[in-house]
Parts: sequence; structure tokens; C-alpha cells
Amino acid sequence: SDAICNFVICNDSSLRSQPIIFNPDFFVEKLRHEKPEVFTELVVSNITRLIDLPGAELAQLMGEEDPKLPGANSTASGFFRSLMSLKRKEKGVVFGSPLTEEGIAQVSQLIEYLHKNLRAEGLFRVPGNSIRQQILKDALNSGTDIDLDSGEFHSNDVATLLKMFLGELPEPLLTHKHFHAHLKIADLTLFDEKGNKTSTPDKERQIEALQLLFLILPAPNRSLLKLLLDLLYQTAKKQDKNKMSAHNLALMFAPHILWPRNVSTNDLQENITKLNNGVSFMIKHSQKLFKAPVYIRECARLHYLGSRAHTSKDDLDLLTSGSKELQPLKTQKRSRLDTCHQEETQQRTEEALKELFRHVHSMPDSAKKKKLIRQFNKHSTALTPGSDIPTSPAPRRTRSRSFSGLIKRKVLGTPIIQERESRDATPESERVSKENVQLLQKCGSPAHMSQTKLKSLESRKEESCRRVRARLLSKDSSSL
Repeated sequence: SDAICNFVICNDSSLRSQPIIFNPDFFVEKLRHEKPEVFTELVVSNITRLIDLPGAELAQLMGEEDPKLPGANSTASGFFRSLMSLKRKEKGVVFGSPLTEEGIAQVSQLIEYLHKNLRAEGLFRVPGNSIRQQILKDALNSGTDIDLDSGEFHSNDVATLLKMFLGELPEPLLTHKHFHAHLKIADLTLFDEKGNKTSTPDKERQIEALQLLFLILPAPNRSLLKLLLDLLYQTAKKQDKNKMSAHNLALMFAPHILWPRNVSTNDLQENITKLNNGVSFMIKHSQKLFKAPVYIRECARLHYLGSRAHTSKDDLDLLTSGSKELQPLKTQKRSRLDTCHQEETQQRTEEALKELFRHVHSMPDSAKKKKLIRQFNKHSTALTPGSDIPTSPAPRRTRSRSFSGLIKRKVLGTPIIQERESRDATPESERVSKENVQLLQKCGSPAHMSQTKLKSLESRKEESCRRVRARLLSKDSSSL
């Protein structure tokens, strides 16, 4: 089936008003069913990023090796295992059989009934009537219709039967393969400022790890687990009536959904607290655990849409016409992202320079320190990445105040100097007077002035200086 949903014209007016349901995990589920190996590798690689799984435990999680469970080699557990096998000798269609869709359909009747009767005090703790439970169990195994609302059965009967169904499954609802992973998730804690582990649980990472772990559960197990945790979550919300908190419910259900089968309490003595707290955490955060993480959704979506080939020119035309409308928005968004990135990069660079400057000043006095400080002072206005390079102003031409410069300005005129400073200007923009034009014809352009003319000007300067000195001397002598 194609990854893109087709448009269907519906002629039924009663269905047109129905809301459109969008499943954000559509591509996740599609990848799980169509390419389970690719999906499992994607999820497990992210699980190992969060928790440390040695080679043997990772192989067990992938199903490559049989899970090694605590107490598997003890004689007590062997006796306990044989006793449990005798109890499960007569397997029914639902109870004692591997989990199937038919079994889930039957058990979902119990869950639906309990949702309506969550106020019973001691629900899941107080046992019901064994005779009524056996009648109900036989009816579920035979597949006959049951009317739980008839008043024949009590909510405690139904709750106890639900626990019995989970306890008689060949393996726990969370499977043996995932047992070690759940122990590692319980050990996820926060780190302090120095990087040391604390005793405070890291809830965000625990939720993310459980989301990933639930994705690779078998489909029947995941479906029933979702129904069960939602029921327990709603039960804990009414603990003021039924006196059953999330912790109390975890004590009731941890042996059925998480503890390995055919093990005693002594085998799990070191891990009982972790397992019970883990189930309590699942109940409290059950509304978040069955959503795939955002990056898993994006990887699954890109797996299909990223490599999608357009087979006809019509598809390309449609994409082009649609992209033209979105182009201004994309351009604005990209410019904002670039600006934010430049500001962030500049800020990081400035912080790094300040840190380096403080480090240099904290160094002991030495020639190397003095050299580095001089370099800092020299480049104190150095640019950070992302800033514009300022253009240094052109050096201003100093005006000549010598006698020869005065003669040149008098002879050549101001418009000639302006023409000399801006040679790129057009002739129309610079108009000179009639007198300046005549001077140009006599003296020529200063750019092409010959050396002889310059020498003549210098000689005139010297001659005028001699005349001035002579006049001054004559005046001095007459005064004397």
C-alpha cells in the first residue's frame, strides 16, 4: 500500500460530519509491519543509547539468545516450575494459552466492566467468590456470551479473574526477553553538577526508554498492556474511593506482568523493589508510554517519503505549484533560523574568548603570559564568527600647507584637485569656469604635468623668497 493516503469521495452525508482522525504513528506502524527487521534495529539502537546492555543481554532483547533468568538453575525453582506446569496442564482457549487476539477480545470484556465499577473498596486486593469466578472462567474459555451487567457477578470476582488470566500466561505480559532491560531502566537516575549519579530517578529518560521498549513488544502483548495500564491508571485516580494507589496496584500486578515465570520470591529478593517501583511508574505515566518518540516518527516517515520517486511529470508539476505558495514562508523561516544560528555562534565564541582571557590572567607571571596579554590587547576588537567585517575608512588626504602647494592651488584651481581625487566622475558632472579652462589650456592637467614645469614653479618659489628676504633686510637697515 502506498504511504500517501488517497482521497476518497464520500457520498454518505451522515459520514461527512465525522471528525478526521490523524494517527501520528502511521508510518511507525507501517514500518513495524512491513519491515520488522529495520524497525527493530532502529528502536534497539536508541534503547542502547539510553541504557547499558552488555552483549548477552542485548542478544536476549533481540531474541538471538534464550533469556537467562534469576534462579533458573536452583532446585527449588525446578520444583516450583513442575508444580506450575501441573496447574496449567488443562489449558483452555483463553486461560493458560499463549496470548492471542481471541483471548484479548474475551478479556477486554472484563476490563470494560471494571471501568464502570472502579469505586469498589479494595478492588484487585479483596478476592471474590471462587464459585462465581469458575463459572465466569468456563464461559470465557468456551467463548459464550456473558452479560456482566446482569448483577450475577461482583466487581471483585471480575478483578480477581483478570489477575488470574495474567498469572496463567506462559510468560509475563512484558515477556522474558525484556526483563533485564526493565531492571536497567529502573536504575536511570539524574547526575549532579560534577557528573556523579544521584538517587533521584531520571523520569524523562525512563519514559523515553519505556516508549522504545514497548514498541518492540509483540502486537498482542502491547495491545493488552495498553488496556491494562489504562485501567490501573483510572483506578489509581479514584483511590479516595477504592483505597488503591498506584503503588498498591503495582504490588498486585508486578508478579503477573513483569516477574519471570516459575521463580520464587527469594530469587528476586534483590530486585523486587525495582520491579514494583517500575510497575508503579508505568501506571502513573501510562498516558505517555504508548506514543513513539518524535525522532522515531521522523525516521519512519523519511524512510517512506524521503525515498519516494515521482514517476510522472504531473506529480512534479503539482509539487512545484504547491511549493511556490510556501516559498515565502520557507524563506522567512530560513532567514530567522540563520539569524538565530549566527547569534548563537557569536555568543558561544564570545564566551569562549572570555574564558580564555580569564585563563591567561590566572597564569603565573612569565614571558609567555605577557606575550599572550599583548596579543589580546592587540586584537581586543577581533571579530567573532557571524559578524560583519567593518571596512576601514580610507586614509584622508592631508591638505598641503606648503608654499608650493599654495601656488599649485592658485594656478590650477579647486576643480582640478576635485577632478584629481575623483577620476571616475563623468565630465558632465564637473563643469569648470571659463578662467579655469584657460588655465588648463596653458598649464595642462596636473596628472600629465611635466617635470620641467614643476622645476619652473620651484624656481619661481625660490625667487619670490629671495625678494621677500631682500625687502626685509632693506627695511631693517633703513630703520637702523
